[in-house]
Amino acid sequence: MTSDADTLCVGICLPDEDETYCIGCGRPWGSPTPDTQRYQVIERGWLSSNSILLFDGDAATLVDTGYVGDVEQTLKLIKSTLAGRQLVRIVNTHSHSDHIGGNAALQRAYGCRIDIPAGIETHITHWDEQALFLTPSDQRGERFRHDGVVRPGEWLRMGGMHWQALAAPGHDRDALVFHSPEARLLISGDALWEDGFGIIFGELLGDSNSGGALEAQRQTLDMIARLGIDTVIPGHGKPFGNVPAALDRANQRLAAFSADPARMARNGIKACFIFNLLDMQGLPLAELESYLARVPFFRDVGAQHLGMDIPALATWLLTELKKAGAVAERDGRLLPTMAA
Repeated sequence: MTSDADTLCVGICLPDEDETYCIGCGRPWGSPTPDTQRYQVIERGWLSSNSILLFDGDAATLVDTGYVGDVEQTLKLIKSTLAGRQLVRIVNTHSHSDHIGGNAALQRAYGCRIDIPAGIETHITHWDEQALFLTPSDQRGERFRHDGVVRPGEWLRMGGMHWQALAAPGHDRDALVFHSPEARLLISGDALWEDGFGIIFGELLGDSNSGGALEAQRQTLDMIARLGIDTVIPGHGKPFGNVPAALDRANQRLAAFSADPARMARNGIKACFIFNLLDMQGLPLAELESYLARVPFFRDVGAQHLGMDIPALATWLLTELKKAGAVAERDGRLLPTMAA
């Protein structure tokens, strides 16, 4: 085992089987957190993005705040992880509902400032639910007041480290990632996960302003590959090393989507439907077709990319999700099988 002196806690504290050591940093389990611990990753489930708390003495910055439906859990998790520190700032990687949903509640609770990517400022100021993808996807959000913006190329100090904000279009054209060269860390949002990246919405929705979202995602992956990184803290899933392997998987996925855009559409519809089903905690099976017809993302992507009318889309979706074990029927309701 390594010693306290030569190990920086990676922010994931878990006991080994004998509860002797921390798997994350090798310290004796139950020992006080060392002063050198600079951040804590709060890994979440389907509905909420990960949240990253970065500590500067008694002050803390939070990157991303999860989904509004999980807000009570978010408040409890943040209070516990702060451990008496003061939350002074929230920074968002991008504007999707699962990353900004706790902003308003946390701002009320702590009076903290909120800094958002510069590209989404107009959407947030006017709370444009169409541009924020809330209305097209039938997802929820709570309006909040932002105090400042972060522009690509700017530097932030968080957790005693310097982080450069870098443009990361693809999943979201205005998204940012945050890179700390000194710590060789990347907070990647949904631009890179251990096994892929977020849905390329611009390509599916025919967004004329996206400038080719698949190509933008490729350029983002190329940009990340040029950075010095030992560990990625993604928007979903656990932090990971072996960045070249993750980039290889992401590029393979991107190539598959480029070769077969319908595959990208099928994946996007299934993922968004499960997200919504978890949020709704189920849907009467008799209402499936009317629901798909009412939600623009499902209706339009199904028609434009899959050539399916609503009955065909409902039949296909139900078959696929049952085959994957992602849904179950009970008492006339369609229920998600996984926890939110």
